Amino acid sequence: MVTPTPSQIKIRDHMARDLLVVAPAGCGKTEALALRVDGLLRRGDVKLPRKILVVTFSNRAKDNIRGRLRAYLGVTQLRDHVTVVNFHGLSARIFKAHANVIGLDPSMILPESDWVKEECNRKCLDYPVAKRAQDALRDAKLEPRTDADIDAHLVQNREIEALEIERDRVAAGRLTYDDLPRLAELTLADDRVAELYREHFGAVIVDEFQDLTPQQLRIVNSIGYRRTTFAGDLAQGIYGFTGAKPIEVHSRITEECTEAVTFAESHRSSPAVLAAVNSLIPLTGGTPLTAADEASWPGGGLFATARFPSAEAEAEWVANVARRLASKVPDHRIGIMARTQKRRKFVEDALTSASIDYMRWDDGVLDTDTARAMRLMLGHFNLSAYERAKDKISYLRGESGLEAVAEASTRQSLVDALGWCYELLREGVSAGEIRARIKVGDAETLVTKPGVHVLNGHVGKGQQFDWAMVIGAEDGSIPSYLAKTAEEQAEEARILSVMISRARHGAFVTYADEVQITPKWRKPHHPSPYFAQLSMANPLGGQHLWDWLRNADWPAIAAR
Repeated sequence: MVTPTPSQIKIRDHMARDLLVVAPAGCGKTEALALRVDGLLRRGDVKLPRKILVVTFSNRAKDNIRGRLRAYLGVTQLRDHVTVVNFHGLSARIFKAHANVIGLDPSMILPESDWVKEECNRKCLDYPVAKRAQDALRDAKLEPRTDADIDAHLVQNREIEALEIERDRVAAGRLTYDDLPRLAELTLADDRVAELYREHFGAVIVDEFQDLTPQQLRIVNSIGYRRTTFAGDLAQGIYGFTGAKPIEVHSRITEECTEAVTFAESHRSSPAVLAAVNSLIPLTGGTPLTAADEASWPGGGLFATARFPSAEAEAEWVANVARRLASKVPDHRIGIMARTQKRRKFVEDALTSASIDYMRWDDGVLDTDTARAMRLMLGHFNLSAYERAKDKISYLRGESGLEAVAEASTRQSLVDALGWCYELLREGVSAGEIRARIKVGDAETLVTKPGVHVLNGHVGKGQQFDWAMVIGAEDGSIPSYLAKTAEEQAEEARILSVMISRARHGAFVTYADEVQITPKWRKPHHPSPYFAQLSMANPLGGQHLWDWLRNADWPAIAAR
């Protein structure tokens, strides 16, 4: 069992059931939440038949906190006293139990994949049209609107494609992921239903409050207002595109909670990495952090920046450094991150040219059965028949044998793999190349293995690397040219901060003066304006960086 820190003990022993826990990455938040549940139960604050509701955003987070709770409570007490769900699971549970309250059938088809995206693909909508339809449906469903209200809203706003997709959904009697919280909120608006949940759950724990949409906060408040522990970090709020409103939600939570506990010691990152993260606080609204044991980090860690004449030169340098790190500390994980997939391509090409193996996080990581089905389909793929097919999604499903798959989790895995395959085919990737990119195994095991990993900034939040290399830090990329408002600009700074904060020993931020956009157009770029803040962390560069890499105590780094 881990020895609790003073902040974790304060959270465990806090008497009131409302509490705000400000916990940046690597500060022991999951352990603190497990201790919070343990304290509530030991004091008898929540007694049977009431339970504690723990709500997370992802299955991975759900599994993590359940594992820590099992260590404190044991299997039996965990089962009898605590319910751990993600938001979609909670919303589905509420709907299936009380759909009749809002005049719907509880046997409606629950989502097993991104059905709206699949419908856009099935209709062969161009990317801008498809994105507009998806955004229109998501935004409409972030409010407590009935199906009739949604229809009227889309008509009023002349969202033709979205309206057609929505009417198809209603006619098919199915729900999408955006429908689940909408219908849960509508159901909880009935005081009789809300009172049932308030009586059943004596306290609520919410992980990653900065990722809440106002709708999700309203759901939580309906069940546990002033009885909720919210944990998270405003500086990690990077999901505005899903409807999250970190500033608004944080303001409402601070009004609700009578006390806040702030973590300021990081157990994850070196002093040099934390200096880089801290330098962005004026832009991110984060909490100043210090390393829990500064002397334990050989050389104090590393933070470096570098400028290159072209994206190709940058990519070659990054591949070279990644190879060097992998040779010095072969058990370490090196994360190469970009704001967008397109900006990543240069590094992927350089890694391939240098024969450096790497894990591309948006590739298919499949179980044995799904991999077998996908490889079989792609091994004799008839591209001409596929291109002639009017409904390409249905064609892929038929060729893969999806309808013959009865087991729910295997079916879900195959549906996701076919969506990934469709996207690559649309980008012009050959069936043979897609087949070669399939990796077999457990996703959790593969993404945590040593070596080089390549991913986008939003992917794999919570995952840490020994070394983080943030590439493509040009103005227009970081921050994105699409970020217009002050809040959008702040979120871009938070994305950069999150990417850097994933590093344990060292972080690099690089940019190029020129990036090839098309075969005939090379676009000049200025560095990200965020370099002005990063300079406050005294980053190494040029010969000073190479001196650090040459003189570092690599055996000590490997052992840390």
